[in-house]
Amino acid sequence: MPAQKILSIGEAMVELSQADTEGLWQVGIAGDTLNTAWYLRRLLPKDWHVGYFTRVGSGEFSQKMVDFLTAEGIDATHVGRDSRREIGLYAISLKDGERSFSYWRDNSAAKGLADDPTVLAEALADVRIAYLSGITLAILPDEARTALLQALREARAKGTKIVFDPNLRPKLWPDTTTMCDRIEAAATISDLILPSFDDEREYFGDSDPKATVSRYLKRGAGQVIVKAGGDAIRFGGSEGEGVLDDLERETPVDTTSAGDSFNAGYLAAKLQDADIKAAIRAGHALSRQVIRHRGALVREAVEAVRAES
Repeated sequence: MPAQKILSIGEAMVELSQADTEGLWQVGIAGDTLNTAWYLRRLLPKDWHVGYFTRVGSGEFSQKMVDFLTAEGIDATHVGRDSRREIGLYAISLKDGERSFSYWRDNSAAKGLADDPTVLAEALADVRIAYLSGITLAILPDEARTALLQALREARAKGTKIVFDPNLRPKLWPDTTTMCDRIEAAATISDLILPSFDDEREYFGDSDPKATVSRYLKRGAGQVIVKAGGDAIRFGGSEGEGVLDDLERETPVDTTSAGDSFNAGYLAAKLQDADIKAAIRAGHALSRQVIRHRGALVREAVEAVRAES
């Protein structure tokens, strides 16, 4: 069996978010798959190894990102370097707790993360869980997307479990048809999919979360957990099916990383032998705490969840 290793794959960027003081902004490092890795590192015992796979530049902010990963206990061994590019930047704008983003990522080094199949194979060797998102796929050229999915397929054949959050961001794709096709291609090799219903309804036309579960299972996914912004969560697949409709809602301060933290809370609970309903509750509990604060990586949220458990 593969070792107790998790490899999160994607793009991390410089994050600008509004500080508590009016008119000031704070600088951090974040990105959807990095956010999940960061929370996983805090939720899992030390005998679990959490790594991040991406590509960065050679400048100051790229080095800050690598230093940040190391300081936070996330293995940066498989972070590649690109002398011609830098890491991207995004800014979060908030209105009534809902976020919108402005991006500067056209020259992001992460676009080349899947260029070398040997490097990919080495990073995935002996990994128990490989985690990626629709954003991971969206930033790549089509040939590189194909290469990444093939590498994941080969790792899965050796025992790696593939966990995928579709995280649909149409602005990153050439068109919605391409987006939907590539997302469903990823579903065919995924052991667990963690979609958000609002996105699936808008871009796939799903009538309800049950339809989302059914569609992904038909594409080949093993298990599907449909997030619903605080509403009932439906799940189905090889580990059981059902609905949790008694989850406590929260008025958000900032919904950044709500889904990323849910994913981490769910995975950490499952990897520590929780049943599927208990794992969903763990994911929801963490996400509720995260959206009470601004920014993607909220230390107070992890502390609050630990205090409640």
